[in-house]
Amino acid sequence: MTENSAVPTTALADFLGREQVMDLGIRSLWTPVPLVAGPAFTVQCPPGDNLMLHAAIHRAEPGSVIVVQSGDLDYALAGGNVCAVAQRRGIAAFVLDGVIRDLGEVRAMGFPVYARGIIPIPGDKKAVTPFGAPVRCGGVLVHAGDLVVADEEGVVVVPADRQQQVLADARTKRAKEDAQSLDDWAAAHRARIDKILAEHGFQG
Repeated sequence: MTENSAVPTTALADFLGREQVMDLGIRSLWTPVPLVAGPAFTVQCPPGDNLMLHAAIHRAEPGSVIVVQSGDLDYALAGGNVCAVAQRRGIAAFVLDGVIRDLGEVRAMGFPVYARGIIPIPGDKKAVTPFGAPVRCGGVLVHAGDLVVADEEGVVVVPADRQQQVLADARTKRAKEDAQSLDDWAAAHRARIDKILAEHGFQG
């Protein structure tokens, strides 16, 4: 676990905006899910083909999050052996705009996979595409090297050029919230909500 993984997705999303948060279809395929983080290793797999993800597990650096654009829900991008090799090589997680198979094996080994679901039939291995190109996954444009953070709340992508500032802001806000009692939070929250209501002419 890296120091980046100590920052949950909710803390980061407050500073990133909706465009950097993957849609709700990209979810962990097993629970309880760990919080993972790492630089994106981007992969493109045309519909029905998984060749480049299978190649990526031997080429991505340890600690990477392999992010795949496929948009195909008819054929599995990976299975138990692929996940096992990725885990053995130190890959932090898969984040896939697609589906996998062998969920029982993946869950048993504890390898984090964020995807749209499962299906038992594998894809072909014919289409060669370059690594490192920008990909769209869960509606978010992901560049190689962007920080990908995933937990039970979902997946967020921190652009590489904003990473230092976003992480610093998120940590500062979280530390402030952790130091605040629930009573203090409730009082501040009510004052803020009542102010908004009053500005809109609400009576009651």
